[in-house]
Amino acid sequence: MKDDFLAKLKEFAKTLNDYVSTNSGDWSIKGFIDVDKNIYTISSDTKIISKILEIQLFPKFKEFAESNGYELVLAEKQNWYPDISFVKKDDPSVKFAVDLKTTYRLVDYDGFCNGFTLGSHGEYFRVRTSSKNIQFPYAEYKAHICLGVLYTRARAADIDETEVLELSQIDKISSVITDLFFFAEEKWKISSDKGGSGNTANIGSINYIKDLLAGNGVFKNLGENVFDDYWMNQGVLRVPKENSAGEYKKLTKLSEFLEFTGKSTKLINPVKPKKKNKA
Repeated sequence: MKDDFLAKLKEFAKTLNDYVSTNSGDWSIKGFIDVDKNIYTISSDTKIISKILEIQLFPKFKEFAESNGYELVLAEKQNWYPDISFVKKDDPSVKFAVDLKTTYRLVDYDGFCNGFTLGSHGEYFRVRTSSKNIQFPYAEYKAHICLGVLYTRARAADIDETEVLELSQIDKISSVITDLFFFAEEKWKISSDKGGSGNTANIGSINYIKDLLAGNGVFKNLGENVFDDYWMNQGVLRVPKENSAGEYKKLTKLSEFLEFTGKSTKLINPVKPKKKNKA
């Protein structure tokens, strides 16, 4: 069931670029329009881009759901997980969580992107029956999937967020993003062991693009159960400090967790180091 759904979603993801892009590869969304037919340029803020893409893709998600016998359930609140729940019409116990995630390629690092945040490892992740900030309890989903979008940001010099143009001038507006690429993968397969954002409890992804597309995250050789156990305990479990007697610290590294639980650190899938392009 899971493998079949994921395979279909991966094929579906391949069709999305043509749906949201112009013939030249630019994003087809150019800005916001008001009742006077003025167009306001979109900001390059990743949250804005993600939300507009989600709205733009909604008809395609609905089409995918209907053609495969699923009901499409959107998150009731903005900060709830996941963005979309696919619920089997003839068996509502079959649910799949799909989160739309976007990130940009790093032009100064060949083959790398800025990485994704893959959702919280807070209460609903730790307590799998919890209904806090989640559409259905985490344990009810057969799989947790990232529908990822990679893109290239336009040069800052090409975007003027203060500019207002008329509808007849739409061809003069530069798209804030280009070269979009869509893929789908279970989030544990593209996870790193590092947080995805500042001071929030978010799971971060790896950021080497070839490994993202191949599902070569750091948990590849360890499996989903270890991914779950690690992120349930990350920042909560206390492990012994290195070279100290009787002192403990909060768990922050996968190697610490594996040593603490008696597993080999050799099973950690190595992450390709990010190296800046030479000038």
